[in-house]
Amino acid sequence: MKLVVATTNSGKLNEFRALLGDLAVDLCSLSEVADAPVVAEDGDTYLANARAKAIAIARHCGVPALADDSGLEVTALGGAPGVRSARFAADAMHRRDPADDRTNTAFLLGRLRGLGDDRRAARFRCVIVVARPDGGELIAEGTCEGRIAHVPQGSAGFGYDPVFIYPPLARTFAELTREEKDQVSHRAQAIAQLRPRLLAFLTASAAAP
Repeated sequence: MKLVVATTNSGKLNEFRALLGDLAVDLCSLSEVADAPVVAEDGDTYLANARAKAIAIARHCGVPALADDSGLEVTALGGAPGVRSARFAADAMHRRDPADDRTNTAFLLGRLRGLGDDRRAARFRCVIVVARPDGGELIAEGTCEGRIAHVPQGSAGFGYDPVFIYPPLARTFAELTREEKDQVSHRAQAIAQLRPRLLAFLTASAAAP
């Protein structure tokens, strides 16, 4: 059974492949899809963005598609950057194109400069939607609580991973092994919700006339 992962982010794709690799599902990336539509991620919620991507790609490809939208929510910033995590620095600089991970991370640390550990609480949140061409949908959400480091630490992962400390392990996501991160991350939590339902959902699609 084929499932298109609606992302060009290699870090996300690798995580999904690790999390779903034991299932009888053929994952392919958006980069393998000819003339894939560009879906604007301009919704006000993670769900709106994930749903828009999943539906558009499923309809284009004629097979089920999985899309996620995720973000970092910092309590001291009122939940920002949230759904605008990928555009955090770009929005502040009134730039059209999103900034890279390093720029976003540096901008975040600048906003939190001078705050102690007790005021650096944060969480990663992820919403995943799997859509079929016939309109069927699966939705799942995962969160991971942590705090923001004062300086980047570690070289693994992507996005804000180098500054997101996972307290039970006292390390940032960028310092964890792939196996460690896949046990606790927001994306892993969302996938854990989907797994019991995913194969039946995809099988129903394959059996449709």
